[in-house]
Amino acid sequence: MSKKILVLCTGNSCSFQMAEGYLKSLNKNLEVYSAGTKPAEKVNPLAVKVMKEIGIDISHHYPKDVEQFVSQSFDYVITVCDNAKETCPVFHGKVGEIIHKGFEDPAEAKGEESEVIGIYRRVRDEIISELRNFVESRF
Repeated sequence: MSKKILVLCTGNSCSFQMAEGYLKSLNKNLEVYSAGTKPAEKVNPLAVKVMKEIGIDISHHYPKDVEQFVSQSFDYVITVCDNAKETCPVFHGKVGEIIHKGFEDPAEAKGEESEVIGIYRRVRDEIISELRNFVESRF
């Protein structure tokens, strides 16, 4: 049986896209979407790069506004940043469970390119670990 999951954050350009891509690759029975409360214009290119390093292509993803999902039903809504947790909209459709999994936003990283890409990789790996545990404990 398919489970419907919405990954929610503010900009929907970075860690949220990584989370969506990873969940889709992990279990084909998951219907996964990501959205932002204030979506960016495009997916962060460094997020695309670090996901491609592990064989997951998110280059075709694009940021979406959470408003297009509020009337839909989801088994799980996962907020992945504190701002999205605080500004999570009221869903008109049925939502089974809202879960918060906070991750640092790598898009805010500053420094040399090698330092910044290292932060993206660390956040990617944290997302993978947390979401693997989430899936293994529920499906």
